[in-house]
Amino acid sequence: MRSILITGAASGIGAGIALELGRAGHHIIVSDLNPDAAGEVARQIREAGGSAEAVALDVTSDESVAAALAAISRPVEVLVNNAGLQHVARLEEFPMARWDFLVQVMLTGVARLTRAVLPGMRERGFGRIVNIGSIHSLVASPFKSAYVAAKHGLVGFSKVIALETADTDITINTICPSYVKTPLVDSQIADQARTRGISEAEVVSQVMLKPMPKGVFIGFDELAGVTAFLISPAARNMTGQTLVLDGGWTVQ
Repeated sequence: MRSILITGAASGIGAGIALELGRAGHHIIVSDLNPDAAGEVARQIREAGGSAEAVALDVTSDESVAAALAAISRPVEVLVNNAGLQHVARLEEFPMARWDFLVQVMLTGVARLTRAVLPGMRERGFGRIVNIGSIHSLVASPFKSAYVAAKHGLVGFSKVIALETADTDITINTICPSYVKTPLVDSQIADQARTRGISEAEVVSQVMLKPMPKGVFIGFDELAGVTAFLISPAARNMTGQTLVLDGGWTVQ
């Protein structure tokens, strides 16, 4: 079983993956900007018989990353870069400070934390990095310029780091799901309804699920299952890859 640090793990996809992998017997380091909420997820894992701890982590801060890695009880064998946020607006109405912040969290922050854990992984001769990308790592939607740019960048970043770590037993891959029913997606529904001038029900049926031939939201169990595969011996030669869970979106 592995020691797994998950960013943005106090809610949504991060919490879902943390709970699933905790049940599988891994030690989960639940990290988030909100330490209280992270602590609650860690408590749930322990109550279910698993092993977990929580740590405050701001991926946009070198100091926070260093403090978090110094505070945890064991080395990071697996890093799941999940922290993310969304802002829906036309570019002309998109505050540039907000645009920059999204990229700082979802792209530069991934590089910052990956950079911090790589020396230890190299020293131990093992490491697995799993980036939570998005269908928007591959395709675009209007009104999401910062998010789409960051998630596209994540795929390129993963390919470069795969080459830089090819000399040791470290891999890095990106999972790209279409819509997962999370608080982030729930808030997007209202934003998209306002921006597009349609009802929230139409956003779900026409914007989110219509592009997916299977027509259903992606589940936490699917994301955790793919993550479990990527950190298993069966995937030791899979690196720099983009794994797409999109209900058939991109095959059309």
